Amino acid sequence: MAINRRRDQVLISTKLGLPTGDGPNDWGVSRDRLIGGVEAALRRLGTDYIDLLQLHAFDASTPVEELLATLDQLVRAGKLRHVGVSNYPGWQLMKALAVADRHGWPRFVAHQVYYSLIGRAYEADLMPLAADQGVGALVWGPLGWGRLTGKIRRSSPIPEGSRLHQTAAFAPPVEEEHLYRVVDALNEIAAETGKTVPQVALNWLLQRPTVSSVIIGARNEEQLRQNLGAVGWSLTADQVARLDRASYQMPAYPHAPYHQQAGFARLNPPLV
Repeated sequence: MAINRRRDQVLISTKLGLPTGDGPNDWGVSRDRLIGGVEAALRRLGTDYIDLLQLHAFDASTPVEELLATLDQLVRAGKLRHVGVSNYPGWQLMKALAVADRHGWPRFVAHQVYYSLIGRAYEADLMPLAADQGVGALVWGPLGWGRLTGKIRRSSPIPEGSRLHQTAAFAPPVEEEHLYRVVDALNEIAAETGKTVPQVALNWLLQRPTVSSVIIGARNEEQLRQNLGAVGWSLTADQVARLDRASYQMPAYPHAPYHQQAGFARLNPPLV
């Protein structure tokens, strides 16, 4: 394996929860599924422990006490170092954190979320929760499901070979004019900085509150190297502000419209 003799130099994360078959224990995060899934993952990965296990989605059929007690058992056994979630509603994440604190069980330290310049819903509820509770965001879809690669512009349709031709129906929705407004701003700032559009979009994300890292989906070495070029430099405050303005959309109730009024702003200062 690639990690042989250097296991302590890498962080391994894997996920559990989505269906993998039709059996009663082939989905969710029940005690049986968690224990069996972790054991199977350890065998596949050829390691004794997983640095971060994330639950792929909220499972309403499993009591939170069963879930957290099982994770506590796996952490105490040395099979897991940390635990996190993915795509969780804010109220369920907060409930789990409270129950973990009550019993002294491991807290969720990471939340894998969709967040991008064309998808900022994370900021309304989940970001303040993360800042308050110390939960780091691991961002999936940081380039808006391939829409912020620099290949899509007002005058350019989805290019041939783009996965969007097959996956657009499953992608988080975005209004066309909003997308183009963000892309226009990205193109301007890319020209100013000498960076690519994806590098600018990723750099903006890496400067956001609570964001610990982004998950990139490079298809080849060239794309990987380009994405890695998003670090080691920073957008200016003015460039960040311009991207903020171009990408802003009023959040849903109850986060708007009162969050913009002066009195409420003093009581609840924005994170962004």
